[in-house]
Amino acid sequence: MKKATLAALLTLICSGASASGFPVTVDNCGKPLTFTQAPKRMIVHDINMSEMAFVLHLQPEIVGVTGISGWYKNIPAFTRLQGSIPELAPKYPSMETLLAAKPDLFFAGWNYGLRGDVTPQALAKFNIKTLILTESCVHVAGHHSRTTMDLLYGDLLRLGKVFGKEEDAIKLIAGWKKEVAELTKKTAGHKPVRVFLYDSGEDKPFTSGAYAMPTAIIEAAGGKNVMDTLDKSWATTNWESVAATQPEFIILMDYQSDYNGGPEGLRRFLEQHPLMKNTPAVMNHRYLKLKYAELTPGPANIGAINKLAHALYPAAFK
Repeated sequence: MKKATLAALLTLICSGASASGFPVTVDNCGKPLTFTQAPKRMIVHDINMSEMAFVLHLQPEIVGVTGISGWYKNIPAFTRLQGSIPELAPKYPSMETLLAAKPDLFFAGWNYGLRGDVTPQALAKFNIKTLILTESCVHVAGHHSRTTMDLLYGDLLRLGKVFGKEEDAIKLIAGWKKEVAELTKKTAGHKPVRVFLYDSGEDKPFTSGAYAMPTAIIEAAGGKNVMDTLDKSWATTNWESVAATQPEFIILMDYQSDYNGGPEGLRRFLEQHPLMKNTPAVMNHRYLKLKYAELTPGPANIGAINKLAHALYPAAFK
C-alpha cells in the first residue's frame, strides 16, 4: 500500500513538473534566454510593455514600472491596471534604481529602458535577466527584419511562456489575429492610402521607418507608410523627403500632454509648412490622432488598426 501511494505521489509530482512547462527557452534578439521557473520580481519599462504584462494578469509578479509619467504617457485606464505597483523612475531607470528593487527580470528594449550602463550584460552580473522588446532588436547587429504584426504576437507569446501562461497568450493572439483579418477583408481591393506618421520635430520630422511598429499597423489597416524606405526604426528624416511622397493621410502622435503643442499643434504646424501644406493629406484635412501606446508594440495596437482602417476607408465600413 505504501509503495502504491509513493508511486502515485511521484507520478503526480512528475506530471506537475511537466505541466509547468519549465525550463523554457525563448529567443532574445537572436540569442537563447532560458528560465528554469517563472520570474517573481519583474520590472517593466514603458507603457506599451507594461500593458503586455497587464493583459496576461502579471501584476502580482511586477515589483515596479519605469518610464511612464516622465514621457507624458500616463492615462487613467493604465493607472487602474497598475494599481499599487510603484513607478520606480519617471523616465529611464538607473542601474542603482533597478538593483534597489531586487528584480529577477527586466522587460525592456533598446531605447526603451536599455541605454548607457543599463544593458542586459550589466544586469546579468547581478543575476537579473533581460527580456528584450523585439522591435528594438534592430539596434543589435544582424537584426533588420521588416516589421510585421508578428512583433506584437511574438513578444506576447514569449512573455506568456516565460511566466507559464502560454495558453493565455495563444488565446489572446488568436483573438487579435481574427480581428485584424476581419478588418483586412473590408479594406482589401482598395489602393493603399499613403500614410505619414508625424511624431514630433519642426526642423526635421521624427517618424517611423521600416523597422518600427507603425509600419506594421499602417499595413494591417490597408495603408502604406510613405517612410517605409527609411532603413531605420524610429528616426529623423527631412521634410523634402516626406513631401515628395505626397502623403494622403497623416497620423499625429498624441502624448496626452502639451508636448509639441499636442496633436493640434502638430496639425497647425503642418498647415503652415511651405512644403507640407500642399500635400493631399493636409489640403484635405485627413488626420488621425493615435496615442503613444497605440503606436509602440503592445495590446493597444489592435484598436489602433481598427481606428486607422475606418479613417482610411470610411466607405468600406458603412
